[in-house]
Amino acid sequence: MKARVSDDALALACGADAVAAALAAAGVAVDRVSSWGMHWLEPLVEIDGNGWGPVTPADVPALVAGLLAEKAIGRIEDNPFITRQARLTFARAGRTRPLSLDDYAATGGWNGLAAARALEASATTETVVQSGLRGRGGAGFPAGIKWQTVAAAPGARKYIVCNADEGDSGTFADRMVMEGDPYLLIEGMAIAGLAVGASKGFVYIRSEYPHAIAKLQAAVALSADIVAPFDIEVRVGAGAYVCGEETSLLNSLEGKRGEVRAKPPLPAHKGLFGQPTVINNVLTLAAVPFILAHGAKAYADFGMGRSRGTIPVQLAGNIRHGGLFETAFGITLGELVNDIGGGSESGRQVRAVQVGGPLGAYFPPALFDTPFDYEAFAAADGLIGHGGIVVFDDSVDMARQARFAMAFCAIESCGKCTPCRLGSTRGVETLDRINAGDNRAANLALVEALCDTMKFGSLCALGGFTPYPVLSAIRHFGEDFQSPARERAA
Repeated sequence: MKARVSDDALALACGADAVAAALAAAGVAVDRVSSWGMHWLEPLVEIDGNGWGPVTPADVPALVAGLLAEKAIGRIEDNPFITRQARLTFARAGRTRPLSLDDYAATGGWNGLAAARALEASATTETVVQSGLRGRGGAGFPAGIKWQTVAAAPGARKYIVCNADEGDSGTFADRMVMEGDPYLLIEGMAIAGLAVGASKGFVYIRSEYPHAIAKLQAAVALSADIVAPFDIEVRVGAGAYVCGEETSLLNSLEGKRGEVRAKPPLPAHKGLFGQPTVINNVLTLAAVPFILAHGAKAYADFGMGRSRGTIPVQLAGNIRHGGLFETAFGITLGELVNDIGGGSESGRQVRAVQVGGPLGAYFPPALFDTPFDYEAFAAADGLIGHGGIVVFDDSVDMARQARFAMAFCAIESCGKCTPCRLGSTRGVETLDRINAGDNRAANLALVEALCDTMKFGSLCALGGFTPYPVLSAIRHFGEDFQSPARERAA
């Protein structure tokens, strides 16, 4: 008997190491593999394709004896949560050992890199353009256009920078790639290097991801000969949310204060060390090997409108079936929250969901028919961002959530521009007055004017997007701003 147990950080937090140790003590061979993304079932144990979860060390004797029927879920790959997905980026999730070069090669690894090496650099870039791949980090800018710009820009040296500073609440897809399928990211970066003429790449990863850092460093060393002459270096950030913004990230990489740069010049023209630089996030680069291996059309056939391919949606917060669900663009928000996610974990009515991290808008159930794509969300004054969905039930106080957005911005602001640095602080103060019942109408009008200044006057998305959660909370949940919190609680 051989069991497979994930060594993903979430599985570890749920006790996967203890379960693996109990299985080994019972004489069962154990492989540590990537996560299927069914987080509500972790620790999930797989034996001969069948799954049991969540398993505790105390369950192991019954599991080994074939008596743990109450936690059996049948064949994992046939579970509706898996069969309803379109897994392109996460095709190996749950199936391979993260650092096994043999597993990676046996499941199509390096095919995209081989295809890129057989093409002219311009043809590689054109393939990415035709695929319709857009940046999965939040802005949604076409990846191929960025690559073309860097390829055409003059420079003594060019760089590929992977933004792995995944700091949005409710997001974990980047971490899952780096921990579960690190060679996929490495392959994507090497392909980008070939396309634009870069021989050096950096992965800027948040310090809060120690398991991902260790996995990626090991994977870089093990695959160095395969991707040579392209060279990758892993750099660890110091915990600043604003360093998820590309120019702040570049400053941090250069050893400077992590604060936003004014644009122009764009990083594609003058980026790292003043040289043309491609900056893409993990999910963007991880999508590239599939595109090169299977062709632009195979990727573009998924999705709708200008949102092509798939998006790894991350279901989090007060939700019954939290986890990673990769799907083509076009599925509705309601399907993701209620059908896939199973509604709230608490059993209460879902009142709001925040999409796109702490800077994303709050959507009420009345907007759950919104298709999950860039243009539809923009039309509804929302952001897809990194694809994170955080669910709240009807006990949430939306006035407090609006205040949290302003407070988060005030804490995380780099201080470079006045609208973000001072606007967020004044926003907290004004929302406190509203919640205390002090001249609500006038102060609500002041908050809206302040948000307008922040949205159009801030140098980067931290200050520019903070108005999304604040204004959406006021617009869709106005009743929470009409009486003090103590009265609503009573």
